[in-house]
Amino acid sequence: MSKSLFAFMAAALLLALAGIAQSPAKKSALDKATLEAYIRHLFMMDPSYGVRISDPNPSGVPGFVEVSAHVTKGPQSQDIKFLISKDGSKILQANVYDVNNNPYKPDLDKLKTTGAPNFGTPGAPVVLVEFSDFECPYCKAEAQDLRKNLLTAFPTQVRLYFKTFPLESLHPWAKAAAIASRCVYKQNADAFWAYHDWVFEHQADITPENLKEKVLGWAKDVKDVDSLQLGQCMDSKATEAEVKQDQAEGQALEINGTPTLFVNGRRIDRTIDWPNLKQIIDFEIEYQKTAKNAGDDCGCDLKLKLPGLPQTTRK
Repeated sequence: MSKSLFAFMAAALLLALAGIAQSPAKKSALDKATLEAYIRHLFMMDPSYGVRISDPNPSGVPGFVEVSAHVTKGPQSQDIKFLISKDGSKILQANVYDVNNNPYKPDLDKLKTTGAPNFGTPGAPVVLVEFSDFECPYCKAEAQDLRKNLLTAFPTQVRLYFKTFPLESLHPWAKAAAIASRCVYKQNADAFWAYHDWVFEHQADITPENLKEKVLGWAKDVKDVDSLQLGQCMDSKATEAEVKQDQAEGQALEINGTPTLFVNGRRIDRTIDWPNLKQIIDFEIEYQKTAKNAGDDCGCDLKLKLPGLPQTTRK
């Protein structure tokens, strides 16, 4: 090989290596810092927003893993799910459905109704599960709509379950009111709804300081509720574990605000007026006549009926 040819090849190799050195390294969305920077730009999140990226988890989409971003600003928070290609190059933000199952099955699987205060017909084809906060004004409006209209319009076709989801960072007496509600429920299941209606009706008059006094004043006039026992239950926070369980279920469902309502698993995470809600329930009643993949069971243990699960029988 001549010296000139060798020199040419050496120069070409040096140029190639220089080009490689100058090329930017490929980014990967599987790197937490890279993904955080990317979504901060995507959603215009300035430093006042906190962002925590989860570890990747398996997804139902071949070739992709699931990653969540937990975003906070002050007392507010939201979880945003992403699908990341396994090579880290592509990011998807999309709902993924399995055509062989109810589209709301992932949430139906997480909704637990056993032991929750409820009203309506056992075995109803439509189940509503409401996550509510006694101090939330929007919850008050929805609660009053549901109590006024639900059984009048649907005397046999619906059942509603109530879950306490106090937003403690926003509402200082909401959790104590939730604990009290479960204390009432333990004494008398029917009295729970009298308490529910009373708290929402008197929401503007209640403070953290006067909550207990007002609750015990209400209880004195309620049949089958022992006000002394109720006060002791509130003081000892005997039902706090039940409230925390509701909160944990809401967090598993990634509920970020109240009221949040599920109609046979269909999430309604905003306030909705009665005519629109009625339309959704009407649609679901007709759909379940043939689908039979949601709704209540026979009423034996208050669990949602899902495809593929053995059915309970009345005892």
